Amino acid sequence: MAQPKQQGQVFRVSGPVVTATGIAPRMYDIVRVGTERLMGEVIEIDGEKSIIQVYEDTSGIRPGEPVENTGLPLSVELGPGLLTSIYDGIQRPLEDLQKEMGDFIKRGVDVPGLDHDKKWDFKATAKPGDKVAGGSILGTVQESKSIEHRVMVPPTVKETTLKTLNSGAFTIDQVIGTLADGTELRLMHKWPVRSPRPFKEKLLPDVPLNTGQRILDGLFPLAKGGTAAIPGPFGSGKTVTQQQLAKWSDAQIVVYIGCGERGNEMTEVLTEFPHLTDPKSGNPLMDRTVLIANTSNMPVAAREASVYTGITIAEYYRDMGYDVSLMADSTSRWAEAMREISSRLEEMPGEEGYPAYLAARLSQFYERAGRTITLNKREGSVSVIGAVSPPGGDFSEPVTQNTLRIVKVFWALDAKLAQRRHFPAINWLQSYSLYNNSLAKWYSDNVAPDWNDLRAHLMDLLQKEAELSDIVQLVGSDALPEPEQLTLEVARMIREFFLQQNAYHDVDTYASLKKQYKMIQSILLFEANAKRALQSGATVRDIAKVAGKDELARSKFEKNFDQIIDGINKKLGENLQRLSKPQMEAMAQ
Repeated sequence: MAQPKQQGQVFRVSGPVVTATGIAPRMYDIVRVGTERLMGEVIEIDGEKSIIQVYEDTSGIRPGEPVENTGLPLSVELGPGLLTSIYDGIQRPLEDLQKEMGDFIKRGVDVPGLDHDKKWDFKATAKPGDKVAGGSILGTVQESKSIEHRVMVPPTVKETTLKTLNSGAFTIDQVIGTLADGTELRLMHKWPVRSPRPFKEKLLPDVPLNTGQRILDGLFPLAKGGTAAIPGPFGSGKTVTQQQLAKWSDAQIVVYIGCGERGNEMTEVLTEFPHLTDPKSGNPLMDRTVLIANTSNMPVAAREASVYTGITIAEYYRDMGYDVSLMADSTSRWAEAMREISSRLEEMPGEEGYPAYLAARLSQFYERAGRTITLNKREGSVSVIGAVSPPGGDFSEPVTQNTLRIVKVFWALDAKLAQRRHFPAINWLQSYSLYNNSLAKWYSDNVAPDWNDLRAHLMDLLQKEAELSDIVQLVGSDALPEPEQLTLEVARMIREFFLQQNAYHDVDTYASLKKQYKMIQSILLFEANAKRALQSGATVRDIAKVAGKDELARSKFEKNFDQIIDGINKKLGENLQRLSKPQMEAMAQ
């Protein structure tokens, strides 16, 4: 319930932090500050003084200007029209802002999050007399070509009877039906962003979010409803990796939060995303995407709001029964905003000046991920992938370390790999996934019974290569025994054939789990045949030059991979067998 509006005045201004007197708000109430009515949020109450973080630039605000408490928390409008939209951190559509004020955002402009004039074709699926409660699906609206929007009863409604419900063309403000207790139902409802939306039950993370990216699916998988971090320095490929995840992962909805990113990086996302084609449907990718843009030159307080706005929209689509993938790029900028606000509040600083509650805020955000049984008994999920931008690529700094304590998957981007043109530049020795055990059964049942064993063997070879590389740097590879030289050759094939993936190649940009399995099989079959050849007297140099090896490397770019791979494996096996025959004959003589 909203409190009656209260009028007070500005007492003190310190950047985005304003102290007001004369109002008696609750924590996180939205207030309007100054004659321009700038939007702010109460973050601390000290006796009669209310400390407010303002989401807009406060230059020119003076003590004595009016402050009005709305009595409402920061909320977002949830209904048809969210998809294809590009918002700022407090759910103002950037397109509408541009119409009102040109290319530069002015202060104090209020624009609703959804179009209140557009009519949507609502098809009722429930009928009068049905028992409904919070989360019950009333009907559908075709929100975009790709996504059917399921209109739900607001989650706070207790079980009652549906009195009336009408199909037809409605705006989001028009009444589409009523409940027995007189509650009016509309296509839209509001939800406070800091409150997680309710659900019936949280499920175990035992279904993978398949991304089509070999290093992620093959070595470090993410579960649906899971949490992952992608830390990496500038230029290591965070944005391209996130675009690949948005384009190819088997989540139906994508929410992308550009949280405090550089203007040119955000511009790249905003210009490229609308032109990406969804490979599954052939429709624009934006048909199932919500973009939230908050660049580094925007007021810092709005960064925190953008993160909560994004996760609330993601939970809304999860409640409809969709799998949602949320990208937050980057949580480091959000943490920097917290540090600035905290210092202006004169709070006791923690490590590197970040507030002592940094870990708690990050946990609150990541804990809202999960695969759930929704209130309407459907299954939905929110998977959160947070990019981290550690200064100088230093993973020991507080934001990266606190994030790693919370998330279950760590995809470590490496500037050195990027410099060597190895993409995705994910370091396989630093990265990890804690979902491997819980996902093992799914992979055994749905891909191949030996998937987990082959994957473990692949990792084992890569780790052996890392151990041997130190010796190679000292004495050279020729000084190693031949079995170790063969290990280095097979590990090189894993890196170049399996781990490297071209995001801009029509075929190689996506690899199904079936294709990934066949690629791993081919590498390990080559290893087994090569070991036999080595034991029969062949040399590693001959094995490295064997005919057919180049064909194997090129096969991943071929559209008919499934048809040709078995033939390539057979040819390689025969050629390796021939390698050892002359040696065996010489020994027999």
